[in-house]
This record gives sequence, C-alpha cells and structure tokens, in this order.
Amino acid sequence: MTFDPAAFLPDALLERIRERAPIHDRENTFPQQDLDELRTAGYLSILVPRERGGAGLGLAEAAILQQRLAGAAPATALAINMHLVWTGVAKVFSDRGVPGLEFVQDGAVAGEVFAFGISEGGNDLVLFGSDTAAVPDGDGGYSFTGTKIFTSLAPVWTRLGLHGLDTTSPDAPKLVFAFVERTDAVTTSDDWDTLGMRGTQSRTTRLNGAVSDAAHVVRRIDPGPSPDPIVFGIFSVFEILLASVYTGIARRALELAVATAQKRHSKKTGLAYSQDPDIRWRIADMAIAYDALPPQIAALARDVDERVDHGARWFPQLSGVKHRAITMAKHVVDEAMLVAGGGSYFSANELSRLYRDVLAGAFHPSDPESAHSTAASAWLGPLES
Repeated sequence: MTFDPAAFLPDALLERIRERAPIHDRENTFPQQDLDELRTAGYLSILVPRERGGAGLGLAEAAILQQRLAGAAPATALAINMHLVWTGVAKVFSDRGVPGLEFVQDGAVAGEVFAFGISEGGNDLVLFGSDTAAVPDGDGGYSFTGTKIFTSLAPVWTRLGLHGLDTTSPDAPKLVFAFVERTDAVTTSDDWDTLGMRGTQSRTTRLNGAVSDAAHVVRRIDPGPSPDPIVFGIFSVFEILLASVYTGIARRALELAVATAQKRHSKKTGLAYSQDPDIRWRIADMAIAYDALPPQIAALARDVDERVDHGARWFPQLSGVKHRAITMAKHVVDEAMLVAGGGSYFSANELSRLYRDVLAGAFHPSDPESAHSTAASAWLGPLES
C-alpha cells in the first residue's frame, strides 16, 4: 500500500497549524490547539503497532510526516518530536523483541504525552552520563533528584522519560532510564524566552525525589558508550526525527523563496525575479542543498525499521545526517532571506520566523563538535592517550 502523508496530516489541518504558528511565536505560548488536533487525529500513536491500537507506521514514514509538519509550524513539530522519540524507542524495542516499553505504546494510544528529560546543563556526556541522582527504593523503583533543561512539551506532558546515575547500589555506578509522572516532586520553571522555537516551551525541569516505580524503570546500564538498545533507540530516533524537522524548515524556506521570486518584478527590466540569472542561481543552490537530505533520512530510517546492523558505523551516520540537515537548513534559510529581500527582515514575515527557528538546530545533540569527533574516530581511530 502506498504511504499517503496527507492521510495523517491533511492539508486543512496543516493550514490551521500554520495560521496559529506566528501567534505562538509572538506570544511565547504553547500550541495547545495543535496538540489537541494532532492527538484527535491519532498522530501521537503513529509509531505504535496496529495490534496495540496505533497506526503501525515505521520511522521512515514518521520522518516524512515530521518534515511535512515542520513546514507548517517548526516549533510544533519539534515539540511533538520529543514525544515521538519515546514512541520510536518503544518501536525499536518491540521490533527487536526487547520488552519494557509497552506502557509507552499503550499510553500514546490513550492520549498520554511523553516528554524527553535527558539534557542537563554542562553535561556533554548526554546519553552516556548524568548529573541527576538516581536513588534506589529497594523494590526496583528509583527516586530522581536533579535538573533537566530543554524539556519540550513542558506545560502538557503526562510522563517524563529521563535518566539518572545510581551511585549507591552494590553494582554502581549504573545509568538508570525511567519514566516519572508529573507530581509535586517535579517543578517546571517558566523560563522559556528564546530567540526562536518559542512554541516548544522547552522549560527547565527540577526533580526533587521524583519517583518511578519498578514497572517504569526501563534500563540499568553501565555509564559510557553502550550497545544497549536504549542507547541505540534514543540516538537513532532522536537524530533522524531531528534531521527531519530541520529538513522540513528548509523545504518551506525554499517554497517561500520560489513564490517570492515569481511574484516580485524588477523595476529595471520589468521581468519577474524568477528570470534574473543571479536569483535563479541562488534558488538552484538552495534546491541542490535541500535535495540531498530527504533521501539520506529515508535510507537511515528504513535501516532502523529493517534492523540493518551497521555496527559502530551507526553513530557517525546518525550524527552526520543530523549535522548535515542543520547546516543545510541554515544555508537554505539564509539564501531564502536574500531572495525575498528586505521584507523578510520584518518579524511578521514567515521567513523571519524560520530564520530564528533554524538557529536552534546547532544546540541539539549531536552538536557540531561531537559530530566531527565521532566521524574522525570512525575514519582515523580514537585519539591516542
């Protein structure tokens, strides 16, 4: 059966989301109506198998949909990404016969919203370490105390997937991955006042003994790089869906540049700017840069879906596609601003918002330094000690 993105994200829904995007950007508010409509449309469970009540899509199809959603509202797409990461990790688990995340799939079908609580200020180990204390309760559960940053979906999540470091168990240290509910032990700061991606409302989250019972403790693994499916699942789904969002931004910027070039006319020649050789070269350059990314994303996503084993090559490939998507998208938006002219500098112009939104890409893992370090190690071997 041919996959039809419009069956999951109809044009009319996308137009409503697009109309609301500048309002949430201007007012620095969470796009609640977007979430409500997407939930009603079953979008929160697109990666859940049909037998559990979801749409049964693969990561390859979700990546296409996220590109489409980002073209309408980048902040909405980026926020939803963080929920889809956990349902995507649950799919990685179930596809490989690994139990433990069925509650994520069932929760997504029921309308729960899962947030991503991994990032911590100053923790450049990211998945491989944590400054959050994970204290065992003796019955398989844990309490978590620490601070998480960039917690998208902050006003609305129902469960927060996070990690912390257990330093007290007999086999310590262990990284603990678990899910906590929103209780009085979780404080969300109202501190999201940023240059772009304002609708994500990715606020700081403080944990003061937030409890996960044993049923929602997913993994205990050694700190550092690991072949554990939780690490591969998070890294693969996160990088691919992140690349998808920024590729969707690039596509929208290219579309706006083309529309502007066809509409604007030169006073000197009377011709549309689409007939100007310099403008044509600039748009062609944008298109050439953009066209490289969707096939790369699709190929890697299919390999995750089909359980292809790239071994150690997975990490440079995944960090690489994220890095290329970010740099490509920024280049395309920069060029689109020049094609559109001075009008794009006004804050009411959609390109102005895309210009600010695309800048956020550099701050997501893997950052440029990490991506290059990973690639260098893959080709040259590790640094000599």
